[in-house]
Amino acid sequence: MDHDTWDLQLGEDEGVERHIRTGSLVPVNIRSDGAFGVLVRVGGLDRPVQLTERESRYRLVSSEAYLFCSSGQVWLGGIEAVGAEPWPGTAQFDLPVGRYSVVIHLIAWEDEAGSVNEDGTPSAAALPDFVALVTPAGPEQDMFRSDVETFDHPDS
Repeated sequence: MDHDTWDLQLGEDEGVERHIRTGSLVPVNIRSDGAFGVLVRVGGLDRPVQLTERESRYRLVSSEAYLFCSSGQVWLGGIEAVGAEPWPGTAQFDLPVGRYSVVIHLIAWEDEAGSVNEDGTPSAAALPDFVALVTPAGPEQDMFRSDVETFDHPDS
């Protein structure tokens, strides 16, 4: 996708929200630039997926469920990398074709003792910034979040 096409599709929140509503995009958006660690955990109808005890302890906030319609593969990257072909460095993994419910959790990893190196970088044992839990959406599940910002503001 060239830049002009990208800008028409994803340059404004309305376009991004349209892609969210169709299940083609799940935002991990806190309105801040940066390089963030995202862990994706996939479960099944017979094996629900959840945060670990450690992740739960440092969870700041969770999103409502977003819809994701998989065509067989998932690409994880910045909004600027969304297009017809993945950018170099874009994380990719297989996910069977279907409808999924995705809940994003913001993790306060820096609050855990030993998670930050002396230079301020995350230690090898640090939790990720975000954990995305992906499970098949049941046939009765038809209400999904469509907001561009992943989390509600505390005063909303």
